[in-house]
Amino acid sequence: MKYKMGTISIDENYDRCRKMLKDSLSHKRYMHSIGVSDTAACLAMRYGYDMEKARLAGLLHDCAKALGTDELIRTVREAKIETSPIEEENPELLHAKAGSVIASKRYEVDDQEIIGAIFYHTTGRPEMTWLEKIIFLADYIEPNRVDIPELEKIRKQAFTEMNEAVAMCCRNSIEHLKRNSRMIDRITIDTYEYYRENSNYNE
Repeated sequence: MKYKMGTISIDENYDRCRKMLKDSLSHKRYMHSIGVSDTAACLAMRYGYDMEKARLAGLLHDCAKALGTDELIRTVREAKIETSPIEEENPELLHAKAGSVIASKRYEVDDQEIIGAIFYHTTGRPEMTWLEKIIFLADYIEPNRVDIPELEKIRKQAFTEMNEAVAMCCRNSIEHLKRNSRMIDRITIDTYEYYRENSNYNE
């Protein structure tokens, strides 16, 4: 089944977006985006979700990463998107929310599931959609990632029990932030608690 964005199918649009993205990101960030795109497609195939949508969402999840601080802030404010105190103190964290706007305006994506997956790919949220969970996990486990505690275990779990893998990712992120004396967004804590309670995850 082809999901339409205007008169262009996601499959037909992928290469156009990929070329645009390659011109806007560093090589390292572009290769990460390709890794997330491929991993998202694999997760989608495993769980019976639409692979084309997952590929495109994975490709564009970091489409705002090259924006400067001022542009990130301006993009989010103009879209009237609410920000947290942590994001206001650390504007680089706005790339997910800004990315949801850039994906819509610059890359002409009008599928709201894809926009939502980009919006929540860093923090997660309780009761994520299938695509949101796929992109959240694909961003964490894609092949270019290294030096993440229990990464191989999380990769295996992502293809076995998705909710448990989400809880593991959140716990890792929270512990990393604590170790580095950095603030933790409340939504990440809420996501961790929700998926810990709604999976078989045991710390």
